[in-house]
Amino acid sequence: MIAQKIFERFSRLMPLWVVVLGAAGFFYPEGFMLLTPYLDLMFFLTMIGIGAVLNFSDFRPILKKPHTVGLGLAAQFLIMPALGFAIGELLNLSVTLKLGLILVGCVPGAMASNVIAYLAKTDVAYSIAITSTATLLSPILTPALLYLYAHTMLDIQFFSVFLTIIKIVIAPLFIGFLLRHFFERQINRFSYVSPAFSTVFVALICAMVVAMNRDYFLELTLIVFIAVSMQNLFGMIFGYGAAMLYGFDTKRKRTLAIEVGMQNAGLGALLALKHFGPQAALIPAAFATWCVITASILAEIWSREGRNSITGA
Repeated sequence: MIAQKIFERFSRLMPLWVVVLGAAGFFYPEGFMLLTPYLDLMFFLTMIGIGAVLNFSDFRPILKKPHTVGLGLAAQFLIMPALGFAIGELLNLSVTLKLGLILVGCVPGAMASNVIAYLAKTDVAYSIAITSTATLLSPILTPALLYLYAHTMLDIQFFSVFLTIIKIVIAPLFIGFLLRHFFERQINRFSYVSPAFSTVFVALICAMVVAMNRDYFLELTLIVFIAVSMQNLFGMIFGYGAAMLYGFDTKRKRTLAIEVGMQNAGLGALLALKHFGPQAALIPAAFATWCVITASILAEIWSREGRNSITGA
């Protein structure tokens, strides 16, 4: 189907759209600032779309082997917040930039990681199980970890962050589940639209962050890039290392590397904008772009290895 191929190709070009809209946000900030009142609504609708395309069968790995999902979640929520804190200290970043790194580490994995896992020929069911479970646990884990690592820097309102995640993540996710339950046949016909919609949202939120930080964005570009690259790279490396310790096979090692290295930085940027100010959203916005680029490169390398092993090349 032509429409499906167009939407799928559009979704795979997410890094390009983020860069394009980010540049637009820099050169035409006024236009994107007008969209900020609708930020919650955009995220709300995105999560409805994600909930609507998830199958209850996606959660079967949790029931069959819950310990493997638990191990994956432990790796993600132990490694990434600690990395964010350590990198912030190592680079002697400002409080707002440190907070941005910690936020990236405390949010759940990105739904885009499921697409990357599919493209990389890894364990897609395991990827979906970890991402979905992490998202459902995020109202508790995200504010708790944020408080643990950042409460000495500034006042962290646990309950306020908790309610924000419930409102813009969990509630719409369950609305999506219900829509799929009652309208499964109709939704299946257009399931390919949801990833494209998520792509637009991530690109728009990054553009808005750039627009809000236009005056001092250029002077922070290098240090932000270094910090984001380190957190993404070491997240993948330590995620792969954790999987080795768990005794996972190669597919699951690669899956966990992707899951740990990719975070729902769009949510991180939104939480930063709502609770801590636009400067704190700089690193989550940059991470949202960079993690997709690096994971896409890995997916291409690993998928080629799979094709070569099949053909005997």
